[in-house]
Amino acid sequence: MDTITHGIAGALIGKAVFRGEDMFSSQPVNRGRIITWSLMLGAIFPDSDTLRDMFSSNELLMITWHRSITHSLICLPIFALLLAGLTRWLARWREWDAPSFAALAGIYAVGILSHILLDLVTTFGTMIWSPLQWSRPAWDLIFIIDFTFTTILLVPQLLAWIYAKPENMKRRALGVWLMFLPIPFVIVKITQIVGAPISDVTALMVVLVFSGLFLLPTRGSWGLRVPYNTWNRAGVAAAVIYIACAGYGHHTAMARLKKFAVFKHLEVESIGALPLPPSLWHWDGLVRVPDGVYELRMDLSEKSAAMDINASAAPDEPSIKYSFYPDAFPNSYIDAAKRLPEVQKVLWFSRFPVTRFHKEGTEAVVEISDLRFPKVRPDRASSFTYRVRMDADGKIRSQGWAKR
Repeated sequence: MDTITHGIAGALIGKAVFRGEDMFSSQPVNRGRIITWSLMLGAIFPDSDTLRDMFSSNELLMITWHRSITHSLICLPIFALLLAGLTRWLARWREWDAPSFAALAGIYAVGILSHILLDLVTTFGTMIWSPLQWSRPAWDLIFIIDFTFTTILLVPQLLAWIYAKPENMKRRALGVWLMFLPIPFVIVKITQIVGAPISDVTALMVVLVFSGLFLLPTRGSWGLRVPYNTWNRAGVAAAVIYIACAGYGHHTAMARLKKFAVFKHLEVESIGALPLPPSLWHWDGLVRVPDGVYELRMDLSEKSAAMDINASAAPDEPSIKYSFYPDAFPNSYIDAAKRLPEVQKVLWFSRFPVTRFHKEGTEAVVEISDLRFPKVRPDRASSFTYRVRMDADGKIRSQGWAKR
């Protein structure tokens, strides 16, 4: 999950569960604001591990270091206690009315835990047992950046702010509505780039939903009658329901993918149904076999041919649309590349790697791509593609993440 969404989630939990108040207010800093700030900071703290990139030239830190120690359930209590101690010191220095050390430690623990759980539901993998174990569990329920989920977390907080007091209520509602108007159409363009397009009609429907959410409560000022905490608690409930629906979608997509693997008699090494933003209906099924990766794009809103697979179906059933990405035929250059320590780290991280090979003049080029991550631009290499260049004698000329 992206860091901004983590922070929004932390602030929502602080307001909904711990009676936190808006972080930005004309009122002096009080206990309620400190609660919200602490939970928000706790929720974004684990991504502080990316700061190490600023002081290192090691471009593999994103896969070997990110989402490790600071995302560890084992280390969580230590970080919660340290952050609580720092906050108590700052509150005493500034003479703020802050929760007790024990309460702050619990608040920070909840914030950090929310971050770990929201990273677990994505496809990237999170080393929750580090430093005891360096595996990368991933639940594959939500895409790393999910605009729908971010909106679910953010909108209730905006509604709570809009309808907290009658002064300038309509002006606040109109301003937020205008801010949200172009967002659905921007998302349409983004989904077209990543290969999971949504229609303009869907975007228009989302605009209508935003209009209802932000403007209808101004009629008769009934939005003012909804308590501040109720708006935020509704947001937490909606987020939980969304994740539950994603879990059901993942279960359904996996069932279809497993039927496809059986139908094709695949020798499965790894299998996964990965979400495609921003819809819970779109999933990317990947099956790693000894010589490559099969990809089955699924729209759960449509009846899939994979649901009707039976023993008598023809092996080349045209209604089952899939792609196969074969590994390059083994050679000495590929073998040499895979012995490199850096490439071994890339292969450890990659769940659905595909190896490619080609010649550029006298240079041999080996590329390893993880198909979990779609190609976002036609003029760039797929995300998380590692490239090794060698001369005719097999000497390494360069290696690193491919940019083009």
